[in-house]
Amino acid sequence: MTSLTSIIVADDHPLYRKGLAELVRSDSGMELVCEANDGEDALKAIQQHRPDVAVLDVEMPKLSGLEIAKEVKLSEKLNVGLIMVTAYKDAEMFNEAFDLGVSGYVLKESAIHDILDGIRAVAKGEQYISPSLAGLLLKRRAATQTLRTETPGINQLTPTERKVLKLISIDRTSKEIAHSLGISPRTVENHRANISRKLDIKGTHSLLKFAFQHRSRL
Repeated sequence: MTSLTSIIVADDHPLYRKGLAELVRSDSGMELVCEANDGEDALKAIQQHRPDVAVLDVEMPKLSGLEIAKEVKLSEKLNVGLIMVTAYKDAEMFNEAFDLGVSGYVLKESAIHDILDGIRAVAKGEQYISPSLAGLLLKRRAATQTLRTETPGINQLTPTERKVLKLISIDRTSKEIAHSLGISPRTVENHRANISRKLDIKGTHSLLKFAFQHRSRL
């Protein structure tokens, strides 16, 4: 028997949250395990239920969807796909979400049509973006390609070094990075040194400055 995809829905607007919850319940392959009306309750629900997918409003009281994404990214125990739901076509917010490892990004105005497809995609380990936001994704990919052309050393980084660089870009310490990746702080420092060498970056804070500057392009 095929197991159901477990879902948490969090939004501080009751009617909208109930609407999303009913959509999830309408799909025979999904199971709604919890609803939350603020960010703190949403994070607690994620920690308790360990769902396959969490659908989160970007802007919620107590903790925003993006702040929850930061906590999930730091935890090596929370393997949950995150979908952000938002009313805004904001490029900076969009980039920050994907910098934090979010897998789905859905506009509220089209969620009734997009959310189930988004959940199915994210549950399979894929990314999903509302079609009307395709332009933001194309700009993000173009910026990434430009960085790889301008800084060829990016292409020499190992997968782990790429993860370390992305975590540096969201202001994570070596200790936090070590916890997130399940490695020692000394190993993280070795990765930082290798990244700096490959990118030809010199100076105590130069790697941090590079990571901050190019966060949405990494």
